[in-house]
Amino acid sequence: GFVVERYKQVQAFIPETFFKIKVTHEADNEKVDFNWKRLRVFNHTVCLILYKMCLRNPTARVLGTASRPKSKWRPLPLDTVELEKQASRKMRINAKETMRVAEKLYTQGYISYPRTETNIFPDSFDLSAIVRDQTGDPNWGGFATQLLARGPTPRRGNKTDNAHPPIHPTKYTSGLQGNEKRIYEYVVRHFLACCSQDAQGQETTVEIEVAGEKFSAQGLMITARNYLDVFPYDRWSAKTIPVYHQNSTFQPTSIEMVDGETTPPSLLHEADLIALMEKHGIGEWSMV
Repeated sequence: GFVVERYKQVQAFIPETFFKIKVTHEADNEKVDFNWKRLRVFNHTVCLILYKMCLRNPTARVLGTASRPKSKWRPLPLDTVELEKQASRKMRINAKETMRVAEKLYTQGYISYPRTETNIFPDSFDLSAIVRDQTGDPNWGGFATQLLARGPTPRRGNKTDNAHPPIHPTKYTSGLQGNEKRIYEYVVRHFLACCSQDAQGQETTVEIEVAGEKFSAQGLMITARNYLDVFPYDRWSAKTIPVYHQNSTFQPTSIEMVDGETTPPSLLHEADLIALMEKHGIGEWSMV
């Protein structure tokens, strides 16, 4: 009965055209889509009037923000398996080539022994000296200098082989090429990142008003990038938005009136049918 009823609904469905207003704002290399609080209207004239009101007075005012804190953990100190995984994922270098290059860098004195299961630095390890050695680099030297001023605080893992420390740079160089340069740079950046601080953000809903019409957007406001500034291999996968402050104003990048059509309900799948049967108190034995 449920399946037949849904099928009849789909067959009898007549699509309707609807209209809505969309506001976008581009700032800090982010594009934010604000959704209309009315969602949509089915009267073209009504939507057009409201749209023209927004165009005549396009300044957006932030009515408020609601946030909850979020963190993105910095990486653990680097062990062999993680180096192989990340080189494959981030740089498309297979495990065999990664270890060949890493062992060559080790014999040249640029990185520590690359075959280790350890992801905890001993308390006696002189991390500051390693960081200081990287302060002259034009790409990550500024980050290393700031890290040195704060003091390195590596994230602690839970593995040790009691033989070798986590993989880390042992000497600065800027004269490498090809995969040697890529692997060395990864080891350096990973080390600096793991000694830094977690990235901090706010999972935020922003509500704005344009000419009396309300719109809202959701996303992640990154308030402190921290380790992300030196570790481009990681991205915070959530949709990010700039920082907005209550009662501040801005000029939207665009205000558009768009249309669309309603769509029929989907045919029932097995999971939908089971949920409906449970809702109506029908046991699964009835399907047999």
